[in-house]
Amino acid sequence: MVSTKQERVTEIVADHAGREGPLLPILHDVQAAFGCVDAETEALIAAALNISRADVHGVVSFYHDFHAAADPRPEVQICRAEACKARGVEALIPAAEKAAAGRVKLTTVYCLGLCSAGPSARTGDRLHARLDSAGLVEVIENAR
Repeated sequence: MVSTKQERVTEIVADHAGREGPLLPILHDVQAAFGCVDAETEALIAAALNISRADVHGVVSFYHDFHAAADPRPEVQICRAEACKARGVEALIPAAEKAAAGRVKLTTVYCLGLCSAGPSARTGDRLHARLDSAGLVEVIENAR
């Protein structure tokens, strides 16, 4: 049985009932379920938590992990923080952009926590370290 968006959001909110500070976990689950947190979903969450939509939107717009519209492309996050810059990440970007060719969404992030093993990237929950140009291109080509 396929549930409506409202039913699914209600289920997600219920999964976090009784939790202190449930908004961020709810938003992460909604983002995972729908690929975005749009205005309609913000309103549903606000009503369920008895807070204003402005409060929900403020959190959604503050964090870069939440998107207002779904993007069906796979995402590769590339660390461009100081440690990865010192290890040459900027020289890898042209090859990365060419490999992505619009099929893969490349996102700049500032620190994946692998400062001693950069340049680094992330696809989903998987981290990739000590990347050179060929390694980053391989990560992009294998992104699903």
